[in-house]
Amino acid sequence: MIGKTISHYKILQKIGSGGMGMVYQAEDTRLKRVVALKFLAPASTTDPEARQAFMLEAQAASALDHPNICTIHEIDETDEGQIFIAMAFYQGETLKEKIAQGPTSVREATFLTRQIAEGLAKAHEKDIVHRDIKPANIIVTEDGMVKILDFGVAEFQHQTAFATPGVICGTPAYMSPEQACGGTVDQRADIWSLGVILFELLTANPPFAAENQQALMQAIVNDPPLTLKQFLGQGAAEMQTIIDKTLAKDPAARYQSMRAFIDDLDLLERSAPSSADTQVHAAAQALLPSIAILPFSDFSAEKDQEYFCDGLAEEIIHDLSRLKGLRVASRNSAFQFKGQNLDIAQIGQGLKVDKVLEGSLRKAGNRIRIAVRLINVADGFLLWADEYQRELADIFEIQDDISRSVVTNLQIQLTGAGEQEPVKHYTDNVEAYSSYLRGRFYWNKRTTESVQTGIDYFKAAIEMDAGYALAYSGLADAHIVLGLYGRSAPSEVMPEAIRAAEQALRIDEKLPEAHISLACAKAIYEWNWAEAETHFKRGIELKPDYAEAWHWYAINFLIPLGRFEEAARAIDRALELDPASLVINATVGLVHYFSRRFDAATTHLRRALDKDPDFPVSNFFLGQALTQKGDFAGAMNSFQRALTFYGDSNNVLANHGYAAAKAGNPAKARKILRQLEDASSARYVSAYDRATILCGLGETEKALSWLEQAAQEHAFLLSYLNVDPLMDALRVQEKFQRLAKKITGEPRDAPL
Repeated sequence: MIGKTISHYKILQKIGSGGMGMVYQAEDTRLKRVVALKFLAPASTTDPEARQAFMLEAQAASALDHPNICTIHEIDETDEGQIFIAMAFYQGETLKEKIAQGPTSVREATFLTRQIAEGLAKAHEKDIVHRDIKPANIIVTEDGMVKILDFGVAEFQHQTAFATPGVICGTPAYMSPEQACGGTVDQRADIWSLGVILFELLTANPPFAAENQQALMQAIVNDPPLTLKQFLGQGAAEMQTIIDKTLAKDPAARYQSMRAFIDDLDLLERSAPSSADTQVHAAAQALLPSIAILPFSDFSAEKDQEYFCDGLAEEIIHDLSRLKGLRVASRNSAFQFKGQNLDIAQIGQGLKVDKVLEGSLRKAGNRIRIAVRLINVADGFLLWADEYQRELADIFEIQDDISRSVVTNLQIQLTGAGEQEPVKHYTDNVEAYSSYLRGRFYWNKRTTESVQTGIDYFKAAIEMDAGYALAYSGLADAHIVLGLYGRSAPSEVMPEAIRAAEQALRIDEKLPEAHISLACAKAIYEWNWAEAETHFKRGIELKPDYAEAWHWYAINFLIPLGRFEEAARAIDRALELDPASLVINATVGLVHYFSRRFDAATTHLRRALDKDPDFPVSNFFLGQALTQKGDFAGAMNSFQRALTFYGDSNNVLANHGYAAAKAGNPAKARKILRQLEDASSARYVSAYDRATILCGLGETEKALSWLEQAAQEHAFLLSYLNVDPLMDALRVQEKFQRLAKKITGEPRDAPL
């Protein structure tokens, strides 16, 4: 069939087969679009009943104009008598493939199940029962839309010619008890099947288990299903109630309509939008194999390979993070243990992982020797060790070898392992790669000088390989950090960040880090919220387990727009993915702060400081929360601790000055204001920081004047104008409201 033209369809490739026929990808030569052609199996072309069933499938699907049901273009027949259906072709993965990759979150499971339910509700309204709802018959497109396929055994209610009593139709694992017994079925059979799918999405396991199909069907008819608690522990009670109702043996005890099922899903999502998801998905994630990659030790004689040791560990983290069914501690979490003399058990417990990979690197000339060890946290046993002695030019091959060996030794069963997308190396130039690693090494130090050094190395990598997408992404991140930390004027660094991120995406549109960087710049500098959201969502779609993406989405997009509940869910997701991250733990408190939940913010930030009392970000955010609670002495103590480790942070100084003013010490506030004014001759000082102190002093007109200057600068903090508690005294001012509308279009005329 490949290469043949049937009617006006050119067959491109085979994409599947089933009981009733074969499916091919084809080009519609008239309308210049890609379609799927489903042919009735050759052996059935002369069978009147098979032809009638095939025709009914086309009629069933084409009668349902719904976004969650596969679109049917036409049904036709070749000169040789081959009957076929032309339908829309969708890029994506089946739910069967998705479930094989491991449990999904409650949020995602609910989102997908609800779409299936909407499509089936439409079918039921037309008196059509699918009768074979299963993961293999449902595809999730690249943009997250569900499409229900294959109405091959659908039953038109009241059409007895197609509903034959005593004949079992469907797939055993998803059959309702009445189907398994050969009884009459109605829409409640589809509700049962969808309940089975929901259970599998949440647990990656079926609710009924048996050795063979006969035993399975007996279990479906007679035995109780497994429970979510057996897989996920506590926290799944509300969802279990829904599962129980879909899997009631007696159809009369089930949901009586798909709409009632949808209503309960909606109620669950509204009543517990984040807590249920966090508890259940965290429990599901805990079932997955997990690993931390520690920074490698530099055993070189010159001790000059720290950047390479860190970079190699980062690259292996990146490689393993792409694999489904494996939870990998983030770089920020794993690198907290760098240089600490802790045993593997302490590290494993701190990172909540069951395996740790550690290694060492020794470089001599152009040769390197890398030793690695994979250790089981629970008992400290060595699971695997290896040593690689190669030329430096072989570094990419060594990196791949280590990643593959880790996967093998963790015994991860990957869906379609033979077709697993190979690890992508963004350059073949070892010198460019080395320069990129140096860039990331200095970028991670986060001082003004180190970030500038990182920029130089990223530019050097680009000079050596102009098509090096990761180097452009690194360049974007470096400029963004300078803008976020208030160390450079936004007009100097943010356009550079945007240009670098856009270039990275021109080279590789599927680079999630570049999407997130571009989204951040579009939000906080351009205030282009629509484009920012597009890129945030694309980055998260490409790399859903990228904790930093959820972190930046929460704090740099959702919070400025006042979408507090969404922000809480996003930062919870980031924390779930990277529970040891100090900055994400601190940001949980900051989300509460902007949401005006100051008590909760204080509680979370003190917990964050339990992890590291000297972490400046946590001290700074705690100072902000204590200011709003009226604990000015505690606030200024926290700001002082932050400054001890931060150095000359303008924003911390500004908040310190605001707190001093509110505490009744205007002299100290004015002293800090003069300190910022003096510093502005040597470095960039945001107009927003000066407006902050003036607002605390009650000097409204001066504060508003500096906010207008901040707007001309496109100061980073101005994106928070609509939600910043420090600016509440100005909200009744018309000038403030005009400015707020310019930023987000949603001015707030009173404190939240």
